[in-house]
Amino acid sequence: MAHDSTDTPDDRARKPVRGTAPDVPAETPPDLDPATSGGDDEDDSRLPDILEESGAVGEGPLATGHEAIERAVRLAPISPGVYRMLNANADVLYVGKAKNVKKRLSNYARQNAPQPARILRMIAATVTVEIISTNTETEALLLEANLIKQLRPRFNVQLRDDKSFPYILITGDHWAPQILKHRGAQSRPGRYFGPFASAGAVNRTITALQRAFLIRSCTDSFFESRTRPCLLYQIRRCAGPCTREIDFGGYTTLVREASDFLSGKSHAVKQELAGEMEKASGELEFERAALYRDRLAALSAIQSQQGINPRTVEEADVFAIHQEGGFSCVEVFFFRTGQNWGNRAYFPRAEKTYTPEEVLGSFLAQFYDDKPPPRNILLSHEIEESELLANALSIKAGHKIEVTTPKRGEKKELVTHALTNAREALGRKLADTATQSRLLDAIATTLGLPHSPKRIEVYDNSHIQGTNAVGAMIVAGPDGFVKNQYRKFNIKSEGITPGDDFAMMREVLERRFKRLINPPEEGAAKTKDDDFPQWPDLVIIDGGRGQLNAVREIFANLGLTQVSLMSVAKGPDRDAGRETLFMPEREAIKLEPRDPVLYFIQRLRDEAHRFVIGSHRKLRKKDIREAGLQEIPGIGPSRKRALLHHFGTLKEIERASIGDLGKVPGVSAESARRIFEYFHPQPG
Repeated sequence: MAHDSTDTPDDRARKPVRGTAPDVPAETPPDLDPATSGGDDEDDSRLPDILEESGAVGEGPLATGHEAIERAVRLAPISPGVYRMLNANADVLYVGKAKNVKKRLSNYARQNAPQPARILRMIAATVTVEIISTNTETEALLLEANLIKQLRPRFNVQLRDDKSFPYILITGDHWAPQILKHRGAQSRPGRYFGPFASAGAVNRTITALQRAFLIRSCTDSFFESRTRPCLLYQIRRCAGPCTREIDFGGYTTLVREASDFLSGKSHAVKQELAGEMEKASGELEFERAALYRDRLAALSAIQSQQGINPRTVEEADVFAIHQEGGFSCVEVFFFRTGQNWGNRAYFPRAEKTYTPEEVLGSFLAQFYDDKPPPRNILLSHEIEESELLANALSIKAGHKIEVTTPKRGEKKELVTHALTNAREALGRKLADTATQSRLLDAIATTLGLPHSPKRIEVYDNSHIQGTNAVGAMIVAGPDGFVKNQYRKFNIKSEGITPGDDFAMMREVLERRFKRLINPPEEGAAKTKDDDFPQWPDLVIIDGGRGQLNAVREIFANLGLTQVSLMSVAKGPDRDAGRETLFMPEREAIKLEPRDPVLYFIQRLRDEAHRFVIGSHRKLRKKDIREAGLQEIPGIGPSRKRALLHHFGTLKEIERASIGDLGKVPGVSAESARRIFEYFHPQPG
């Protein structure tokens, strides 16, 4: 779906500022919502815990719950609304909607009526019912979806891993528009194309579009500082508007072609390029013809990566659900302007007594709570309230939305394709989970733990001669690394001697576990319904027996006795595969180099090291950019000016090799080495 955030771009050409500048863009296409930025692999969902059918959830007999609901029935309206069932701790158990709230609650209040075990357990735990009246059933549906996402009730289907989707933005606030990835509020002028299923899909598409249409990806500040084309121009991924390698009219044509392609006019664009290629070839301008040939190949590459592209479906989201082993997988495909813009698998949290239709219906209302719906929503299963959902989304979008379950034709083929992907995605998740479970069982056996760990925390520190000290914690569980639980700790204690790893580890662990022992009220409210444990079963640190004893002392001071502790010492010459494992009051453990448990522990340690080094580098780069070059020994004002004059920005000086630094007038080989080592130190 493409749309403009402004009426017309500013077509007045700006005169670029002349001055020296580096050879490559200072920044790659940025993600405008850094709070949600991440790796390309956005499908990092964990399979939820299976919510068992049996077992009491709350105290009190079934009769107590019926009495609470009967009290609510007496005061309930006969109009549409939303009701919330609460337990004795005021935790919301279930959020429901109804066209007639009184009639719906009366169904729960009937003591002898046959009900599923899930409903009976919910009633038994209920002590209070709260009701919100709405004007229409449509309003009730939208409010219900919003409250479920906000409150995460125990007995509702819950949409998990609900990140915002990325878009492609072609800016409209500069005479030479820029192409970039965008998340979040669409407030910048320009045309937005999306949503795409993942950041990886956007990045691949932008790279191919640059090859096909030669649109710049650099920032406006970098663009304005150019005196010569950058590397992207040399490798034919930019037309070079910054230095007038292409005139305004020519660049505007490229931007129009890119917008047309993203708007679904791909056939017309390819025909136009093919015609230009033939024309150039006929005029014996073979270099220009080759350029058009390469652009056509880039467009073909985009369409080949998209896989299935429908002929008759212009704009639709396709949802297919598959259930197996008590779990549900919902596969979503996004089709815009007749193009496949990616797919993504979701694993909603739901009791295994829910039918596919029930899970899908609840999932859809939550999915579109904060997203613009397309004109067509195609489903693999018929949901009970498809008409109500279509009306609610139509009101929200301002145009008609159709929710259908196709029975034949191309739409049915799209749904079948999505269903196949849902089946395969859930199969992969179940297989990965089984493998991870076997590893956790094996680590429990090897280390003599009382049970298989559900949460493992690994800690590491990073610093350079005591500066920019940072600690980090990574978390792993039955479904692999749990990246939304990762934490970094900027070392704050002033009395720590530079390089004192023990003192840094003490600060990190005390801050982490004091918060667990005495959680703040707000934090406790956020985690009480979480299906992933907050307390670790096993803590791993990098080091030998000395580090282990130091951490044991910290745990003893904090009164921690229920957490198992282990340290991992590197092998001779830091040789991977020859590590030694240490545990309190046990002999050192040496595993065979090819032992799967050893591989697993190495992966945990390496992930912690990767995360802490990344956090440390961000912190150090921030300090470097704030301090400039003043801190480098032997670099005075004259050499600083020479470096900035040669490279243009501090970021490019940071990127330069020793050889490139040595080419700057007045910078000796020794000075070049010092500058390089300042920006690329080896962390301790």
